[in-house]
Amino acid sequence: MQALRTAATGMAAQQMNVEVISNNIANMNTVAFKKQRAEFQDLLYQTFEAAGTQSSDQGTIVPTGVQVGAGVKAGAVYRIGTQGALTRTDNQYDLAIDGRGYFQVLTPSGETAYTRAGNFSINDQGQLVTQDGYQVQPAITIPGDATQVTETYIYDNAFTSDIPWLAASAATVLLLGFLVLAAAFLVFRAVLPKRSLG
Repeated sequence: MQALRTAATGMAAQQMNVEVISNNIANMNTVAFKKQRAEFQDLLYQTFEAAGTQSSDQGTIVPTGVQVGAGVKAGAVYRIGTQGALTRTDNQYDLAIDGRGYFQVLTPSGETAYTRAGNFSINDQGQLVTQDGYQVQPAITIPGDATQVTETYIYDNAFTSDIPWLAASAATVLLLGFLVLAAAFLVFRAVLPKRSLG
C-alpha cells in the first residue's frame, strides 16, 4: 500500500501546482501582481539494500543498492520579481516603476509599508493615497484648486523632461514634493568556521 501513499503525495503536489498557476491566471490584470512558481522536493527514501553490501557468499558487492522514495512534497512557492508590462491608464495620479524600487506608504498603524502598485488617487484632503487609502510617503498634498498635475522624472540629478507650456503661461507652479523610491537590496552573507592564524 506504500505505492498508493506515494502516488497520493504526487497528486497533492500537482494540486498545489495547479492552484498556484490558477492564482497567477486570476491575477493577470491585478496591478503590480508578481507571479508565483511552485517548487517541489522528494521525500525520504527507504533503503532495502545498502550500496556496497555483500550479495553472495563469493563476495559479490551490490554496486548501487536499492532505495525507494516515499513521494514528493511542496518545497516552496516563490514570487518571481521580474518587471511586468507598463500600461497607460490616463489617470494623472498613476505612476509606474520601471526597474527596481518600491513606493513607500504609511499604514494605519503608523508603520511604513512598501508596494509596487502605483494606482494612486487623492483623498478628501488632497493627499496622494493608494487604493486602500494608505498615504504615500513622503506625503504629497495636491491643492484643491490645481488645474493640472505633472510628474517630472530625475535621473542622475538631471531633469529628463520640461514643461513647455510653463514659459507661455501665466499660471503659478507649485512644487508639491518628491517621491523617493525605496530600492530593494539583497544581502548575502556566509558564516565561516573560525580559523587559527599561523
